[in-house]
Amino acid sequence: MPRVRRGFKARRRRNRVLKMAKGFYGGRHRLFKSATEAVDRALCYAYRDRRTKKRDFRRLWIVRIAAAAKENGTSYSRMMGGLKKANVDLDRKVLSNLAILDPNAFSNVVKMAS
Repeated sequence: MPRVRRGFKARRRRNRVLKMAKGFYGGRHRLFKSATEAVDRALCYAYRDRRTKKRDFRRLWIVRIAAAAKENGTSYSRMMGGLKKANVDLDRKVLSNLAILDPNAFSNVVKMAS
């Protein structure tokens, strides 16, 4: 029985995996089996961390807003509750940028909230 060398499809699949493994350390970018394992793991982490990134940024914005609110003599929760009651529709990302880049405008927002 003659040896089957596999054809274009298998080569394309291997090349696709090795291309995704570009920049990996050692045999993980050279050897197909190691590269497959590394790429599978990397894709799992990428999928997971696209969701984690949203949580992390929201947490960062909340910390920044809370610190700036404390400087203006109120707490984060009181400020956010006041903004809801005053129908001010600024999201946490915008409030965080205001707190960092324009503290005067942020203090005006805090006054609107109280």
